Amino acid sequence: MPRKTKALQYYEAIGRRREAIARVRLYIMGKEKVVTVQSQKIRQGEITINKRPAETMFSAAYEKERYLQPLKLTNNLDRFAISITVRGGGHTGQLEAIIHGLARALNEVDRDANRPVLKKNGLLTRDPRTRERRMVGTGGKARRQKQSPKR
Repeated sequence: MPRKTKALQYYEAIGRRREAIARVRLYIMGKEKVVTVQSQKIRQGEITINKRPAETMFSAAYEKERYLQPLKLTNNLDRFAISITVRGGGHTGQLEAIIHGLARALNEVDRDANRPVLKKNGLLTRDPRTRERRMVGTGGKARRQKQSPKR
């Protein structure tokens, strides 16, 4: 059973992966089925990423399958209007950050029903692998060794 709170307009969560950070908002739909976010109208069931439709940013079929996975597992595919702001990182890092943020936001909606499903599929776990820092004396890269003299 979802939590009921007065004047709650959306559920918000942050997803991270490497250098990418995604802020995900799941807007609760009322009778009008359209919500205005930052002078942009989003319909129920639509996903916008950085004020653009999700299909333009992640156009490949496997990418669409990946970012819809948390919504499909919890049967919330057309329940919310979703607004995502993502920055930093690369294409794959941003996709993974969006997936992590969606899973966390759905966990906020209904912990008792959604958490076991999301946890079982590993969607609530943040991937701890990050870029290795550059070490001193390595000639510009993290693991590169300086060239030894020839003779």
